[in-house]
Amino acid sequence: MLHEVSFLSYNKRDQVQGWIYVPACKPKGIVQLIHGFGEHSRRYLHMIAHLTEAGYIVAADDHVGHGKTAMINNTWGDWGNAGPHTMMEDEHTLKTIVQEKYPNLPYFLFGHSMGSFITRDFMATYGDELTGATICGTTGIFRGAKEVAAKIKEAIDAGKGKESDSQFTVDLMGWMCERIPDAKLGNEWICADPYVQQDHASDPFDAFTKPTMNQALYDFTQMMQCIEGTEWANKVPVDLPIYNIGGDQDPVGEYGKGIYEVTNWLVQTGHKVQTKVYSGYRHEIHNYADIKNEVEQGIIDFMDQILR
Repeated sequence: MLHEVSFLSYNKRDQVQGWIYVPACKPKGIVQLIHGFGEHSRRYLHMIAHLTEAGYIVAADDHVGHGKTAMINNTWGDWGNAGPHTMMEDEHTLKTIVQEKYPNLPYFLFGHSMGSFITRDFMATYGDELTGATICGTTGIFRGAKEVAAKIKEAIDAGKGKESDSQFTVDLMGWMCERIPDAKLGNEWICADPYVQQDHASDPFDAFTKPTMNQALYDFTQMMQCIEGTEWANKVPVDLPIYNIGGDQDPVGEYGKGIYEVTNWLVQTGHKVQTKVYSGYRHEIHNYADIKNEVEQGIIDFMDQILR
């Protein structure tokens, strides 16, 4: 069964577009899937199918400024003016909608890349409503984010918040192919598979190659700063099970360093975290043909263990 849902964003402007995928069996829990920067939720159809086959309802939406939500509202790269918690609050609204339809089921989050930042923000704000959470392709201290944020803030203060200066995006993320000297598309850091790269670059629902407004990019940097250090980790319920996964060739996670940085913040504040780093793999570990089934099964095993 598939439900299509629409709801008013936290930014009070956009109608967020979402989907609830229901398996043809008695569900054992719900997984809310939170996609990353510049992409959309249907890039996870393989994972969604695997999760539903395992007996989980899967809920997902396209963030403001992204995917079908951007298409419906004509707001590509524009996240509104409600600040860096906008997407997190939208995910909480989706969770409320899902639980109205399917109450009294264990509730998990899975977030990749920016989706992991949103998940971590959610964990710190509404973590007591969750059964567990998986963060994938996450960041520790994102290289240069504070310095770029200061530059963007100057442009916003000068009245250029709704403009798009591509140099800010280059400054923030242009270094991410530094270990890939033959990069041509500019997105090779996501996955070594050229078919995944081309699919990502050609996808009409992807916002990655479309301009991002200065205000949105600034909110992105602030989103990352909201989830730094033990100050963030202390806000996460200490009894919330967490699974932290990624690739050691992922620049977002500083090639493994940032992944462990996040785990260490959590461990230092009394949390129990399962951490798995896949050696030799880039950002989208769930899009490598040789390991995606293993990655997805690991997420399912993590949740199944909690439910036993």
